[in-house]
Amino acid sequence: MNTGLEGKIAIVTGGARGIGFATCEALAAQGCKVALADISEEEGAAAASKLAQSGQFCQPHAVDVTSEYLVRQLVARVLQDLGRIDILVNCSGVAPNVVPMIRLELSEWTRVLQVNLYGTFLCCREIGLLMAKQESGRIINIASLNSVSPAALTVAYNVSKAGVVSLTQTLAAELAPFHVNVNAISPGPVETRFHDVVMPQRAATLGIERAAMIERVRASIPLGRWGEPSDIAKAVLFLASSESEWITGQNLIVAGGLSGVSAAPAREVILGEG
Repeated sequence: MNTGLEGKIAIVTGGARGIGFATCEALAAQGCKVALADISEEEGAAAASKLAQSGQFCQPHAVDVTSEYLVRQLVARVLQDLGRIDILVNCSGVAPNVVPMIRLELSEWTRVLQVNLYGTFLCCREIGLLMAKQESGRIINIASLNSVSPAALTVAYNVSKAGVVSLTQTLAAELAPFHVNVNAISPGPVETRFHDVVMPQRAATLGIERAAMIERVRASIPLGRWGEPSDIAKAVLFLASSESEWITGQNLIVAGGLSGVSAAPAREVILGEG
């Protein structure tokens, strides 16, 4: 694929691990200068150092994407150091706690929405303005299969990712006159730290072991395996590249053929009985 990414400047949020780190690797390997933004200063520095050791350019930035001030500071630092921003990939996100909506605490709802949706909004707003002024750019937001096929017991996560898709489509329409492409990617089950949090909780609601839950999910995927972070990073590369010039406002599902899971949980799980 002729990506045309050599020398481009990219910001990747949530870049220290999982899909975010795989995205940093993929972009850097194509010649991008990558600003790796992550809430963990230590993990971000370690991830950037790993890429630097292989001869790739990666600059770490410790950023909480829920802070308007810190997001603006990130943009200012990248502009000062690298001169422009050509690509934004929003990978920052938090895993939900698995709990019925009728027993969900407001604090949990707020925690998930603040990072997954509000954080994406802040980054898109600040960098979208910059890209409109320069009349070029690519924005890629990582959503989830849950955005189009909401699973039971994770309402805050479902809503946050559906919001990311709606935000993506709205911004795509608004920035189209400025030649800025805005798209989302909705991954299915991918082997990351996210599922280390969610899978044990899912298993507990079914009364099975974590390993059995993981196998149950694998068996439901038509292509027969869990995804890897690199599977999503490859899709990011395509949407960031010159090969996707006439694509905007789309939600690309990358899920091994899986279209979603909509099984209803047991009554006692919903009511917290037993």
